Amino acid sequence: MLPEDRLDAILARAEILQEKMNGELPPQEFVSLSKEYSRLEPVVAAITRYQKLIAEIDDLKSIIGGSDEEMKELAEAELTELEEKLPDVQKELEIMLLPKDEADDMNVILEVRAGTGGDEAALFAGDLFRMYCRHAEINGYKVEILSTSDGDIGGYKEVVAAIRGDSVFARLKFESGVHRVQRVPETESSGRIHTSAATVAVLPEPEEVDVQIDDKDLRVDVFRASGPGGQSVNTTDSAVRITHLPTGIVVSQQDEKSQHKNRAKAMQVLRARLFEAERERLESERSADRRSQVGSGDRSERIRTYNYPQGRVTDHRINLTLHKLEKIVAGDSLDDVIDALLAEDQSRQLAATTD
Repeated sequence: MLPEDRLDAILARAEILQEKMNGELPPQEFVSLSKEYSRLEPVVAAITRYQKLIAEIDDLKSIIGGSDEEMKELAEAELTELEEKLPDVQKELEIMLLPKDEADDMNVILEVRAGTGGDEAALFAGDLFRMYCRHAEINGYKVEILSTSDGDIGGYKEVVAAIRGDSVFARLKFESGVHRVQRVPETESSGRIHTSAATVAVLPEPEEVDVQIDDKDLRVDVFRASGPGGQSVNTTDSAVRITHLPTGIVVSQQDEKSQHKNRAKAMQVLRARLFEAERERLESERSADRRSQVGSGDRSERIRTYNYPQGRVTDHRINLTLHKLEKIVAGDSLDDVIDALLAEDQSRQLAATTD
């Protein structure tokens, strides 16, 4: 049985929020309360279903304990049916009550960088980025490319983008880490299989109010944007490099022709990196919690292998192998991997709460 006092507290909080939103409120406070209420709404619905089911089971047990034999027989049949439903309803609610990552509702900054493997790694980084773009399209997310560094024969040495939509971070947070590919490169004449890698970082994108940055902590350098081989592509000093002095984090942005736009995009990425650095610091302090999570969150951790000769994708954290590589890389079946990761994470958290 779930703790009734906790369930009642959630229902009471939802009622308070409704009452407050029905009154006169400043716009900012109304938005804040609305966000909290929208997060509680599905939990309230699950609690209502659970409590109604428990009440119906108790009523049927009372009937079975009575003297009416005909009613008793009907009640026993219905009780069996409801008791079979109870574990599923209870588990659904238990999952909703698990501690929530404060960043789950946030948009993300996605960074994909070519790793070992030269040109082939850059091509693979391009494949991964297209996979995430297609996944975003399927799920109704919007993608905004913030900066790119093209590979010499295609793909990307580095690409940074913002992905916005409903609970994007909750869906993509387990994509951070080293992705490895095994395939015969197009440039390989002998048909030999090469192994190369790309690193993916999925950072929650905070609002400005979530990360306070003092101007005195920033060093801003402007310079002339350049294309491949140092060729000038801009006659003005529009490129921006921002250094956050306390942490040493450096962000450069030169894709826009406007210095103002480049600075705004650089600050967007800087906020995300600072927010993530603070999250990592807090996680390291709660290192025991790491044991109940899928993967360590370390971006140097090898998390997945894409094996083209065998047509399979293996996620090493949960020992999941799917023989649908083309569909996953195309973005059409990436949800199959993400759903398995989320299910495993929920299972581990549930197990940890009962230890």
